Amino acid sequence: MDLILKGGMIVTSKESFVADIRVLGEKISEIGRNLDETGAFIIDISGNYVFPGFIDSHTHFDLDTGTTKTADDFMTGTKAAIAGGTTTILDFATQNKGETLSEALNQWHKKARGVSSCDYGFHMAITDWNNAVSEEMDKMKEEGITSYKLYMAYESLRVTDGEIYQVLKRMNEIGGLIGMHCENGDMVKERTQELKAEGKLTPAAHPLSRPPIVEAEAVNRYISLAYLTKTPVNIVHLSTKEGYYEALKGRARGQKIYIETCPQYLLLDDCCYEKADFEGAKYVFSPPARKQEDIDCLWKALSEDNIDTIGTDHCSFNFKGQKELGRQDFSMIPNGIPGVEHRAALLYTYGVLNNRITVEQMCKLLSENTSKLFGLYPKKGCLQVGSDADIVVWNPNYEGTILAAHQMQNVDYTPYEGMPVKGRAERVFLRGNEVVYQGRVIKEKTGMYLPRTESVYI
Repeated sequence: MDLILKGGMIVTSKESFVADIRVLGEKISEIGRNLDETGAFIIDISGNYVFPGFIDSHTHFDLDTGTTKTADDFMTGTKAAIAGGTTTILDFATQNKGETLSEALNQWHKKARGVSSCDYGFHMAITDWNNAVSEEMDKMKEEGITSYKLYMAYESLRVTDGEIYQVLKRMNEIGGLIGMHCENGDMVKERTQELKAEGKLTPAAHPLSRPPIVEAEAVNRYISLAYLTKTPVNIVHLSTKEGYYEALKGRARGQKIYIETCPQYLLLDDCCYEKADFEGAKYVFSPPARKQEDIDCLWKALSEDNIDTIGTDHCSFNFKGQKELGRQDFSMIPNGIPGVEHRAALLYTYGVLNNRITVEQMCKLLSENTSKLFGLYPKKGCLQVGSDADIVVWNPNYEGTILAAHQMQNVDYTPYEGMPVKGRAERVFLRGNEVVYQGRVIKEKTGMYLPRTESVYI
């Protein structure tokens, strides 16, 4: 039986308009006014926005850090994601030292298969670069892996500048895209040792260990290597105005540079690290929360379409028993925060309703740009005939408050505790199947793996 969603305000990257959507099977089959309703099941969604399913291209589910494991695995994390309107996530299949890319990919397939409540794909995170890994990239492309992650920080993950240069050249051969964690790892290490030697061991030392210049220098170095290789690049979780200006310099000389930021860099400032009773540990993520001037800069960049995507960098650890591992030493606090559930509500409330961005820009940032950049368009990320019927019916009149006690994320706190929000994913359809009704998940574990093609550069 056909399904018709009737009377909603359809949001695209360019315009919004009232129309009906016909769903046949897993696909959108027709969009227009006064569609033939014969034999169709009709849902009246008048008064609601209709978005393409949101895509979060930056999650860390079921991640073992060596000392602890994230609180959310693919079952709990994707259930929280779909509750917030995110119908697709891209996680990081992370290679261990001495491991092949295929071995890492197989491990992540095992983590996600059969338990994911939204569709999913993987970036391949390379930590051990060599000739065999380079050759294996052709196989990764056959498996639908077309994007990669490299780290310029973290001792167990980081790669050298020479290795970055080699990987960038390889990207030109296979049509891949690298997302880079841009922090100067040597400087973070030295700053951390200095602070600890001075007896600064509380969470308040975390932002001091990685000041803005640590990000800006790394951004400059990354895009300089990309300039030499003539390779498009992606900068993940940008947090500072200094880093942003470095990216603009690269764009001014003709480079293709794509920028992601996250809600934490738009809504939290570094005062959070001063909270009493070790509460500041809840906000230990990297790069850290910054100053209000950085927040203002990033919102302005979003309004000017100079930031391309908003992910979450969802990497959840419980405050009790996990974040508390660093009570005596801030550098031992597991890095990361939850956020996959609340991303869209936060962006709508504090972006759209505060006139910082439009609903059309919200569509681009959470859906269309992401799908194009990561080889999912037009299957995902847009409301078009032939696209997957991943549809978010957004109720603009809902009002609520973010509370850890009410969240679906499997973690004992939220960094957005007590923040009021307006608007929610009232109904969510994943490939034509209703999986969320009245903001509650009604169908779980129907997610499928998404092999991806090369980027459609935006």
